[in-house]
Amino acid sequence: MAATDAETIDRPLIDADVLQRRRYQLELAETAMDNHTLVCLPTGLGKTTVSLLVTAQRLQEVGGTALLLAPTKPLVSQHAEFYREALTVPDEEIVVFTGEVRPDDRAELFEDAQVVIATPQVVENDLVGNRISLSEVTHVTFDECHRATGDYAYTYIAERYHEQAEQPLATGMSASPGDDEESILTVCENLGIREVAVMTDEDADVAEYTHRTDVDWKRVELPETVIEIRDAIQEVIKERLTELKELGVTNKTQPDMSERDIHEIQGKLQELMNNDQSEGYQGMSLLAEVRKLRTAVTYAETQSVESLRRYFERQRNAARASGSSKASQRLVSEPKIRDAMRKAEDFEDLHPKFRQTRMLLAETLGIENGERVIVFTESRDTAETLTDFLAGHFETEKFVGQSDTDGSDGMTQTEQQETLDRFRAGEFEVLVSTSVAEEGLDVPEVDLVLFYEPVPTAIRSIQRKGRTGRQTEGRVVVLIAEDTRDEAYFWKARQDEKRMYEELEALKSMQGEIEAELSQASVSEFETGADDRRESAENAIGEAGRVEDDRRESSGHASGGAASGADDRKESDAEHASSDSGDASPDIEASSGDEQVSGDDSEGEGQTGLDAFADPTESGDGASTDTESPGPSGSSPETDADPEDTVAEAGADTDGESVEVVVDQRELDSTIARDLSKREGIETRLETLEVGDYVCSDRVVVERKTVSDFLDTLTGGDRSLFEQVKDAARYYDRPVVLIEGSGLYGERNVHPNAIRGALASLAVDFGASVVRTDDEDDTAAMLEVLATREQEESDRTVSAHGEKAAKTLAEQQEYVVASIADVGPVTAQSLLSAFGSVESVLTADKETLQEAEGVGEVTAERIREVVASEYAP
Repeated sequence: MAATDAETIDRPLIDADVLQRRRYQLELAETAMDNHTLVCLPTGLGKTTVSLLVTAQRLQEVGGTALLLAPTKPLVSQHAEFYREALTVPDEEIVVFTGEVRPDDRAELFEDAQVVIATPQVVENDLVGNRISLSEVTHVTFDECHRATGDYAYTYIAERYHEQAEQPLATGMSASPGDDEESILTVCENLGIREVAVMTDEDADVAEYTHRTDVDWKRVELPETVIEIRDAIQEVIKERLTELKELGVTNKTQPDMSERDIHEIQGKLQELMNNDQSEGYQGMSLLAEVRKLRTAVTYAETQSVESLRRYFERQRNAARASGSSKASQRLVSEPKIRDAMRKAEDFEDLHPKFRQTRMLLAETLGIENGERVIVFTESRDTAETLTDFLAGHFETEKFVGQSDTDGSDGMTQTEQQETLDRFRAGEFEVLVSTSVAEEGLDVPEVDLVLFYEPVPTAIRSIQRKGRTGRQTEGRVVVLIAEDTRDEAYFWKARQDEKRMYEELEALKSMQGEIEAELSQASVSEFETGADDRRESAENAIGEAGRVEDDRRESSGHASGGAASGADDRKESDAEHASSDSGDASPDIEASSGDEQVSGDDSEGEGQTGLDAFADPTESGDGASTDTESPGPSGSSPETDADPEDTVAEAGADTDGESVEVVVDQRELDSTIARDLSKREGIETRLETLEVGDYVCSDRVVVERKTVSDFLDTLTGGDRSLFEQVKDAARYYDRPVVLIEGSGLYGERNVHPNAIRGALASLAVDFGASVVRTDDEDDTAAMLEVLATREQEESDRTVSAHGEKAAKTLAEQQEYVVASIADVGPVTAQSLLSAFGSVESVLTADKETLQEAEGVGEVTAERIREVVASEYAP
């Protein structure tokens, strides 16, 4: 929208009629132009305008490309709309990157764009896959930069940006960068930021654009029936904790113990599991039940009985499902829980928060003639129930995340955008939202922000309250159920928020000291870790030497083409991982030291000596590792591989300057690909691999399994590890099974000899080398060594199209019969065993076909239909 103030900003690349001149924004932009800067400004006061001012000046003075990152797709769309309105840059040169845009299209668009506005997950994928380079990016903005912690994509992108960009400038933006000085400094260091520019609503330049926001806390009492339901659940929690106390892992049995106490119990149980003590497994199951019951208490106390009923129903369904956990089965069969379920089913009254919400909305929209209200809730169940309830009195719509949950469909990006547009246009009065609308979205000025429950962090509290008090006085109300978890969350958020504002004020007054501390984590340090890792890998290669090449020629890889759907799913997961509350199962990891097992590639007799790892070119025995490598296309000059006969796709063959590792798209949930992409001399490429997880050369493919994944395949996974390795061996001479993590013999109640038998089978029956690594970092280092030895030491290539290994006659026969719908490989083997040939199977009548084991009437009819029907394309 055009600025209403007569005085607007008139600068190169900025539309002279759009941006209102605000001195605090100009001051912040001037600071951000001089250094990598964290811009802290209250919600609704134009942080994006500050970034746009910096972007315009950088494009005018330096050129290149500007990159703006935002954590959600609706926020990306909002920024794009604002930039296209405010900048004189042609609209087609301001491009949007989300997972819905094909990767190949993104690579092409990035080359021609002046401004790229994207979700971080997509840019991360494109960097890992070497589709784009940040070398020409002259300004990058990290919106809602408080997310730049841990493995969030911002941290990786910032590191790559400072490594690649020729003239870098980074700006971080947030209304709430952290709860304390340490967390704020962590964000700055992760983004390579050197300076902090803070303005609060107490600053004179800012105060004239803000209005007072009153915060009221409304306490409600729980009905007697709800208290009875809660007490019954808590009694079972106490009983389970008493059992855990008898196991010696806790001294506490209070149902409202802290989450820290829960984590301590889990740690002690893991120690028992590591020692293969049955008490550990028993206790972990009890603890899982405790977690589920605590979630049920939260629903009963702070949400609604309807939300509790939905939760119980999900637990019942989980208990009925095949392979359900003992914790789920015990929970739904416990008499006290069944009694609580019955009371919940019979309860026809409303949670008092529902009535309080209706009263507050009537007061705001009716008596005070307000126009809009936002109601925030943690639970999607509550959001949907509350929307239905309020719709009987007000024009109400929900706003939830994109991911589907059990019993609830998410909203598509288009649906989200249309809902916000209608809300802005005044087509309805009340928006009931989960946390997806907290951050940065241009939600219109509202008269009331209602917290259905307190949130436990200052950052989220500030984000929510920022939806009001921009142009006029606003009001915030927080509903608190007395003597419940609401009380604890309320006080924690209040204390954290107070401390955060104090820290921000301290940052303002101690700017020189803060900048000195930030300078210790200078941008150049981003490069140090990669150098150290590279040196370590090279030392490992030098010490190990190389195994003499057995001259076997390998056959190839299959097709790739990473689909944009994988990016879209990852992006959606990242956006909504914590949007809606629900049952969070504990992530149980056991650890213990285990021996490494590996396949033996030597063809001689006896134990392999250390001299086998010496460089053959220095051994004096005339051995040579030179082999004939495929051409750039991965095929010989005389023949071209059929594109359909590829199991991996890589780029052109390496030119000696870098080592390439092809990574399967589905491995992006781990940090391995990101780690590899940051290592000097390593180039990663993302593809959708038909077999394996990582391709290191034309003969080495790696199937990565965490300890849990490996044990899952032994106890009934969807596809057994042996089938995967069999497929890998079909295309690669040297398949490698990499087992990551500790606790192989202690994590599950699986007999050690069963595990050893599986390892022996992989090595002996399938010819796979079995390698153990400690964690994802160790796995990345191992992959680097494998790829470097193959491509540099052994002069192997990663070919784009390798010819598939020919199937045996039996495999081809099975393939023909199994291709008929409803047959499959197992039934195909049964039919061929019974009839002796493909011809006999295809000419048998329906009754005769049913004589084969596993073939029923439906399958027999399907075979006859396919064989005997007239061809009608």
